Amino acid sequence: MATRVILNLIVCFLVGASTSGVRGEDPYLFFTWNVTYGTISPLGVPEQVILVNGEFPGPNINSTTNNNVVVNVFNYLDEPFLFTWSGIQQRKNSWQDGVPGTNCPIATGTNFTYHFQVKDQIGSYIYYPSTALHRAAGGFGGLTVHSRALIPIPYDEPAEDYTVLVGDWYTKSHKELRGFLDSGRPLGRPDGVLINGKAGKVGVKQEPLFTMEPGKTYRYRICNVGLKASINFRIQGHTMKLVEMEGSHTVQNSYDSLDVHNGQCFTVLVTADQAPKDYYIVASTRFLKDVQTSTAIISYTNGNGEASPELPPAPVGWAWSLNQFRTFRWNLTASAARPNPQGSYHYGAINITRTIKLANGVSRANGKLRYGFNRVSHINPATPLKLAEYFNMADKVFKYDVMKDEQENTTDFIEQPNVVNMTFRNFVEIIFENHEKSLQSYHLDGYSFFAVAVEPGTWSPEKRMNYNLLDAVSRHTIQVFPKSWAAILLTFDNAGMWNIRSEIWERTYLGEQFYASILSPEKSLRDEYNIPDSTLLCGIVQGLPKPKSYT
Repeated sequence: MATRVILNLIVCFLVGASTSGVRGEDPYLFFTWNVTYGTISPLGVPEQVILVNGEFPGPNINSTTNNNVVVNVFNYLDEPFLFTWSGIQQRKNSWQDGVPGTNCPIATGTNFTYHFQVKDQIGSYIYYPSTALHRAAGGFGGLTVHSRALIPIPYDEPAEDYTVLVGDWYTKSHKELRGFLDSGRPLGRPDGVLINGKAGKVGVKQEPLFTMEPGKTYRYRICNVGLKASINFRIQGHTMKLVEMEGSHTVQNSYDSLDVHNGQCFTVLVTADQAPKDYYIVASTRFLKDVQTSTAIISYTNGNGEASPELPPAPVGWAWSLNQFRTFRWNLTASAARPNPQGSYHYGAINITRTIKLANGVSRANGKLRYGFNRVSHINPATPLKLAEYFNMADKVFKYDVMKDEQENTTDFIEQPNVVNMTFRNFVEIIFENHEKSLQSYHLDGYSFFAVAVEPGTWSPEKRMNYNLLDAVSRHTIQVFPKSWAAILLTFDNAGMWNIRSEIWERTYLGEQFYASILSPEKSLRDEYNIPDSTLLCGIVQGLPKPKSYT
């Protein structure tokens, strides 16, 4: 076993050394992950889950700015599999994005090595499976980017760093749930909520999940890894000071509870300033008829009392959540994390070159359930879109711009690969219009964007007067409340093929996603890395020689 690990590390090093555009002097972190099935009972019912090195949730990746992260993934499942690194802005490197539009899935019994570099996006992130409905079975974990010593963070270094992965959970297997969607049935309401893979109940003895020493301050990284439900997170008897959100330091407001929507991560500071005893962490679903709640225990090191069975109440209604969103502001005085990969800090002064209005929608024609944007429902072709484009065979796999910049007046739903051609370095305004009665959450790979507005009603150009053009948080996931809209601004300057998708995974699986193709006219290494030698080839490009490298 030791010999195999050493060989894997050597292979990882050679792969890393051959990747174009990565600075050799920056440190490397090597991981070997075995992805397998296992049986556990997080809600009291034995079920099949996806384990990473035998762990559920998977192991945390703790990295530091400029680290090269090399993850050698061995797939021991009975289906093809991919990981995606949600929120990590892989500059010029969509080859490592780990979604079906950019990567061939890792076949059963084989392995693939991911290699990417984390940059100045200090904060909290997650990874999870992007294939099929594997996310419903686990395979997710935390990914942290720490600051280098020479870049100060805008608060004192905490006593300890804790990752908290919360999310809804179903007792049926990912294959059963996928069968529901394929047969025209939605997933329905979840069966419970997990906190780091467990569902604690009030009054039932639990081992402490975390411990705190009186008087000290701790950093909690809270991420929603669930399929469907927004989660309200709170800590009994304690306030939380928000300091970072999806790679950006925020103005440090304090909250009794936080709504964390699908795919989102918040970092808070919690001070152990209460009576020394046990306290409950509480996570409960939001905006669903049947509220599901789970707890975990925080124990003071010298505590001698049990947690009170009286849990702090969750807020009611989505107006509360909207008002909370309006309190989030970018910390403009912090030296990091202030990522600036897209455009200027003065984003409010940049001229908008294109406006795209994305209306979510659902089709149930002939008993078939599909979701989409602007009445186009994405399907993944056998050849990943990025490979087809790179091999100059895009015309054999997909058509550009099937989806228009605004929903047309038609009831027809189109099902085909959905690729939008974005002009390199254009500054674009995207409006997410939610015409439904349920909350939506959307994510963009490869970029941060400025979340300038979330408002009820219908968007019109006059609503730009309400945009926050000074200190909107630079982030990668945005929620849209029922019968509401959200506006984001960004410069499409990261060449590659990047996924824009719903973070409510049944909607993604059934087509509510598309890809933005950003091509550099120069085809230069200045703008995009060459295809790595280790890239898996499949579909119509399988076995073909790789095109001439960029210079």
